[in-house]
Amino acid sequence: MVKNIKILFVCSRNKWRSLTAEKIFHGFNDYDVRSAGTEDNARIKVSNGHIGWADLIFVMEKKHLRRLQAKFGDMTSSKKVICLDISDDYQFMDDELIAILKSRVSEYIQVPE
Repeated sequence: MVKNIKILFVCSRNKWRSLTAEKIFHGFNDYDVRSAGTEDNARIKVSNGHIGWADLIFVMEKKHLRRLQAKFGDMTSSKKVICLDISDDYQFMDDELIAILKSRVSEYIQVPE
């Protein structure tokens, strides 16, 4: 039996970028997808549980990677963490954001059409 890939998307506040990514990849190809933010005021704040759960972690910017490494260092060192380099210039479910997410994530996993 094939194990579902557990994917975590991380941005700052978990309101636009990572939440959009969660919505578009959720349920596709049986991926198990969650999203969280690094800021104290994030909608859902990234936790030890998120890091431990994830097989693959996508961060939107290098600062998110640094924050994860600073807070969860040992846990992140054994995970595949990929920076997508998507700046905070988009609203939730923005068409351009969706196109960029699909394009950048497609280098690592199969993406929806």
